[in-house]
Amino acid sequence: MHSLLLLHGAIGAQSQLVPLAALLANSYDVHLLNFSGHGGEAIPAHPFSIESFAEDVIKFMKEKGLAQVSIFGYSMGGYVAMYLAKHHPEKINKIVTLATKYHWDEVIAAKEVQMLDPEKIEIKIPAFANALKERHLLQNWKDVLGKTAEMMKALGQHNTLQIEDYASITAPALLLLGDRDKMVSIDETINVYKSLPAAQMAILPNTAHPIEQADKDLLAYFIKRFIQ
Repeated sequence: MHSLLLLHGAIGAQSQLVPLAALLANSYDVHLLNFSGHGGEAIPAHPFSIESFAEDVIKFMKEKGLAQVSIFGYSMGGYVAMYLAKHHPEKINKIVTLATKYHWDEVIAAKEVQMLDPEKIEIKIPAFANALKERHLLQNWKDVLGKTAEMMKALGQHNTLQIEDYASITAPALLLLGDRDKMVSIDETINVYKSLPAAQMAILPNTAHPIEQADKDLLAYFIKRFIQ
């Protein structure tokens, strides 16, 4: 059975992808993981980065005896998948991304970092604060947000994948974007789509950025149709 790895987004956890995994379990050998510092995993001493999260995937694949996988990556998870396809192409079969932010600069990073202030979240969105506490179990969710903010600042100063990097990614890729996503622009998604040698793209209707709001049946349909 084809191996499929599901990767969560920034400040997320594998638990968010369990409902989707259940819809795919009959078609694939489905795997989930928590990136370092997420979902109860120990917060590393080194900074969060796309490179270090890619190493998490490589380590996971080695532990599970997976020589090659297809990846569904939500948001940051999709960026990690693209990084792996660029630097470790032998490990990647196909990629499906949803709501992945490809373009970063200092202005964008500053805007996103403002959304990661734990004190403001506790005051203005207490339900989200409680969800983060549960999602990261024994880890301090505020530390997770802090290290994520630093990663975004670093991406703003130097985007890990430049637009020209995508031209050398040979793995077939399907880029999905919600029509109501306020974080990821259609322009940046189209730019990457046009740069990839073997890409498809689709817009999901009535879909905002949070994975919880995505139509899981529709998402599973697109994944199955593309990966087969």
